[in-house]
Amino acid sequence: MGIILNIETATKNCSVSVSKNEEILSLKELNEGKFSHSEKLHSFILEVIDNAGLSMDDLDAVAVSKGPGSYTGLRIGVSAAKGLCYALNKPLISVPTLENIALQISLKEDELAVPLLDARRMEVYSAVYDKDHRQIRATKAEIISETSFQGFLKKGIVYFAGDGAEKCKEVIRHENARFLSSVYPSSREMSIIAARKFKSEDFEDVAYFEPFYLKDFVAGKPKNYFKTASR
Repeated sequence: MGIILNIETATKNCSVSVSKNEEILSLKELNEGKFSHSEKLHSFILEVIDNAGLSMDDLDAVAVSKGPGSYTGLRIGVSAAKGLCYALNKPLISVPTLENIALQISLKEDELAVPLLDARRMEVYSAVYDKDHRQIRATKAEIISETSFQGFLKKGIVYFAGDGAEKCKEVIRHENARFLSSVYPSSREMSIIAARKFKSEDFEDVAYFEPFYLKDFVAGKPKNYFKTASR
């Protein structure tokens, strides 16, 4: 049947939905400019299940955003998804975060989508998709400069979308560049990818699955670091 719980926590948008064969039955999300996943995620899960008139046992699979994205956000989402899969004995589906963003952009012939996630300073996580939302350049972390994506921009319109688009707008100045900084990955678009993967039984190993961080997590220094070091 394909009733899937979709969990998206890779960015500041905490988003949960229940879908059936790509159709959204219930959706709950909150993007308030800060990470509230640890507080909201489990209540959102219970709420969408209840609003869809279902129980946990009715689920056929759990889908989760695999990254790249926020280290903490990804850990919270993946931990919740794996816990549910263990408890319910359901398969786990992973959804590429950047593909989620790309699906939100309608493209014409020869137009491209470049989903971007902020990776601090002038660095972003990015990939490139064609008008059929097929990935044509690998996902990578890169430092944005005025020459970034020039090869693609010379060929036609390129839509830069995601929370990393704003910093690109300050640097990339090309007549073919379009910027959509208000686009965030959502569990709504997850349903499309998750349904396809469920049908082909493209499941993850629940025991060994880890988020796609892309680069190592670097913890920030405590605010009193210099005072402590000088003692």
